Amino acid sequence: MVKELLIDPADIRRPGELRLGTIPVNAYATPLATERERYGDAALERIGRDMLLVREFELMLNAVKREGAYLGVDYTHLGPAHLSIGQEAQAVGQAFTLDARDKVFGSHRSHGEVVAKGLSAIAKADAAQLQDHFSTWAGGEAWRVVRDRLDADDPEQLAINYLMYGMAAETFGRRTGFNRGLGGSMHAFFPPLGIYPNNAIVGGSAPLATGAALYNRLRRQDGIVVASIGDASTGTGPVWESFNFASMSQLTGLMDESHRGGLPVVFFIVNNFYGMGGQPIGETMAFERLSRIGAGVNPQSMHAQSIDGNDPFAVIDAMRDAREHLEAGTGPVLIDCQTYRLSGHSPSDSSSYRSKEEVDAWAKGDPIDRYFSRLVDEGVIADGRHQELKTWAEHTVRAALEVAIDPHVSPRMRLRDDPQVMAGVTFNHTTVDLEAAPAGETTVPLEELPHLQAIAKKSRTGVAEGAALSGAKAVTFRDAIFEAIVLSTAADDRITLWGEENRDWGGSFGVYRGLTEFLPRHRLFNSPISEAAIIGTGVGFALSGGRPLVELMYADFIGRAGDELFNQMAKWQPMSGGLVQLPMVVRISVGAKYGAQHSQDWSSMAATVPGLKIVFPATARDAKGLLIAALRGNDPVLFFESQRLYDQPEIVHPDGVPIGAEPTPIGLPNIVREGSDLTVLTVGATLYRALDAAKRLSEEHGIETEVIDARSLVPFEYELLLASVRKTGRLLCASDANLRGSWLHTVASTVTAEAFDDLDAPVTVLGARNWIAPPAELEWEYFITPEDIIDAVHERIVPLPGHAVQPGRGAWAVPDDSTMGI
Repeated sequence: MVKELLIDPADIRRPGELRLGTIPVNAYATPLATERERYGDAALERIGRDMLLVREFELMLNAVKREGAYLGVDYTHLGPAHLSIGQEAQAVGQAFTLDARDKVFGSHRSHGEVVAKGLSAIAKADAAQLQDHFSTWAGGEAWRVVRDRLDADDPEQLAINYLMYGMAAETFGRRTGFNRGLGGSMHAFFPPLGIYPNNAIVGGSAPLATGAALYNRLRRQDGIVVASIGDASTGTGPVWESFNFASMSQLTGLMDESHRGGLPVVFFIVNNFYGMGGQPIGETMAFERLSRIGAGVNPQSMHAQSIDGNDPFAVIDAMRDAREHLEAGTGPVLIDCQTYRLSGHSPSDSSSYRSKEEVDAWAKGDPIDRYFSRLVDEGVIADGRHQELKTWAEHTVRAALEVAIDPHVSPRMRLRDDPQVMAGVTFNHTTVDLEAAPAGETTVPLEELPHLQAIAKKSRTGVAEGAALSGAKAVTFRDAIFEAIVLSTAADDRITLWGEENRDWGGSFGVYRGLTEFLPRHRLFNSPISEAAIIGTGVGFALSGGRPLVELMYADFIGRAGDELFNQMAKWQPMSGGLVQLPMVVRISVGAKYGAQHSQDWSSMAATVPGLKIVFPATARDAKGLLIAALRGNDPVLFFESQRLYDQPEIVHPDGVPIGAEPTPIGLPNIVREGSDLTVLTVGATLYRALDAAKRLSEEHGIETEVIDARSLVPFEYELLLASVRKTGRLLCASDANLRGSWLHTVASTVTAEAFDDLDAPVTVLGARNWIAPPAELEWEYFITPEDIIDAVHERIVPLPGHAVQPGRGAWAVPDDSTMGI
């Protein structure tokens, strides 16, 4: 452990004051003539053209949603349409300086930003390169439709047709949409143009964009990242966590010179002064100007400024200024882009929360009309050019709509016809090609790592000459995880680790002890105590091409990162239609002895959310093999670890823990003990209690129990378990998750349905009582014990002669169980 930062009491106690710098408000005042000279007339016209196309797409959505038709094309849209009519200058100004390398993460109200970013990327891209992207995305299905029905001689118009068709088809749930119709209006994205996920969770894009910027910084990639989020999102915890994460002092101080610098992310706040109907300024927040937030984050006040978001040049100027800061390594940047939503929150919004006078006042300064009037007044365009471009926008949108709603060329996915469709887009079950992976940068060679050398001196198995070895002499569960991590990080430089106390301290429960000496800071660093940001940045990092291994210190902290785990990490791979990969692993320890807020097994809760692989090893060999498999895989994985097992040597697998990097397949259970009379399936640390119970059942009652370790909850291959049940005729399932809502009830239901004729007794499920977890002194009245398992066999499966059941309720559900109402 190296002490890098001295906390000097003399400095801490020295008198002084903090001075907060000024924050510019509406400071832009550049004459149009200067902008004309800088960008040229064609670019100025393109700004107006792009604003018109952005608005026309939204006018189309509003029309089909409210009236069932647009310019003579009949269609009724069943899904949402969160409109941003009136905010076109903000969208186009934000995108104007960006190209395909720059990433924008948007919100539920980001149709305009998708279109604007796409148009800007198209204007700067090589036509042949664009067509290569279009022809390979989703197997080129949308590109073939566009070439057949929306072809154009002009390459730029052809690319625009592809953009508008892809967005329309996605909005209307068509297989030919950007994300095969599984993202829809609020979640569309298209990475080849730098259009990254638009997020229906308020503020959800902030941590993802921060993670993408982290990837750019640590992997030394070009481009900046924009988190385009609404003003009301500044009331959410993940947004504030992201501000701080992006501003961590270690980024500009402790990182080595080649990786040093603030994160290249712009927190672009689309401030239309309303959440839905609530008003942040004057009602739900404390600031009078949103940009004031920056002063509370870092000494640079995040280079914050408030700008006129209805003037595209003011927005462009702010984005140019932001890029200068980001490329100089002094990010992040906060932009308070003040604009106004002339439309309702959605077409059903009656705007009862605002007055007609207010809307009319803003409508008089309509950004499109005002912009074109300026161009005409300055002689940039002729008087009729505005209408010509509007006609072009109408034609472009109408043509895209017609093709997007044609079921013959733009069908929807038939999810019920082939259930494997969704299975295939949820998990890809692929692994990284290690030969093509960049070799991991390490501080010392793998073979010279002291802690690895110490582990190498231990026995690979926990049993010698029939006697159990201690963790001091045999490789433990903790050691096995350490080996999996060092072998994996040495093989693939893209694996990057962060979490609370990951560096120097040695990670939670010492798992990372010795890793600080192996990995440089840009591959292993401490995060703030910000669980939402830990997970959310991991999602953005993975979407950008990285392979994060992040950590939650306790399963109980899942609640602090619930959205990022269940709505972000779990969703983007399937919502992309399986077109992007999210190779991310989250290590989560399951506590014991710490009471109600640190001893909960939430693996069953996580297993209810589609889109996450759930792994829960119980042996050292499996911990190493399953973690290696997770780190090589291209799917998101939650990797649960019981704190009871960290010091447990390998006593289950006779061959012990392999020295090399041998993956264990995720989803396959393992027979730990063979038997013919009863099957017991366990999850996590309950394996050892089941083995104790099996030994007693054999010795005292002659019942031979087959014990199966689930190893994974999602996916879970049932065939081995069903074969065992067909042999024994009886099944008991046990885990430390609360009985109510346990994943094992799903197992019980499935086995009952699939092997009903083979069962000689009802399937019995055991779990922790439906109480809060008590303190250590009382925890074995809460968690499952070997005695509970034997009692359950006697009471629910087969009577055991001479057996006396423990007093009190059993660890299984019965109709009159008083715990069922808790």
